[in-house]
Amino acid sequence: MPEVFVNYRTGDGEMAAATIDQELSRRFGEESSFRASRSIKPGAAYPEELLRNVRRSSLLLAVMGPEWTRFPELHDGDDWVRKEILEALEWGIPVVPVLVGRDTKRLAQADLPAELARLADLQSLRLDARNAPADLARIGDLAADMVPSLRAADRAARPSPETDTAPGSVRNSTGDVHGTAVQSRDIIGDVGTVVKNSSGPVHTGQGDIYHNSRHVSGGRHFHGDGTTYFEGDNQGGIHQHFGQSRRSGDGER
Repeated sequence: MPEVFVNYRTGDGEMAAATIDQELSRRFGEESSFRASRSIKPGAAYPEELLRNVRRSSLLLAVMGPEWTRFPELHDGDDWVRKEILEALEWGIPVVPVLVGRDTKRLAQADLPAELARLADLQSLRLDARNAPADLARIGDLAADMVPSLRAADRAARPSPETDTAPGSVRNSTGDVHGTAVQSRDIIGDVGTVVKNSSGPVHTGQGDIYHNSRHVSGGRHFHGDGTTYFEGDNQGGIHQHFGQSRRSGDGER
């Protein structure tokens, strides 16, 4: 269900409205916003669709270009731009004016019909072509702050693919280790391990390892395939291979 209703006037702010709609769809999902020219299906009765979606929305963005207050239709009771805003105000839906371009001035009560005079008291946002990425991000941030369902669906707040970890997977990155290092989860295929100048227990492969355990004399218990254990100083290296034997010519290595 659309949560943000994008209100605009054809001939004054339709391009900016389309840009805002596209950004909201990208960030929160295609069904997150309602814009009449995109959202009303052919054959649908637009008066009912407009009013129904205003009432169901959680936020109305009133997109206003530099000529917005000069349109005589704004004083006409049948004007749909006016009707949508008044419907939102009547239903207690927050209305945020979005001023398009640097030349669009803040609203003044003297320039508005009496029924819309309260718009002059509302804090507005601005969308300027020269600062579009930051302005669009600010509009999206406002929507996420004001509408909990959008905040939950906010793609901009999710971890990037480089840092996101799917359920059941493991990502590890280990630098200098002084002590114990453990890598877990299943490994399928060959594994090569090189350890140099290590101090402390090292466990590679499959199975359990217990260090300083009370289960066996001497405090060490190893179980399963592919366990490597050493202690003390290691001046050389350890090379380990798991998997099927590799063949070279007629002999096996």
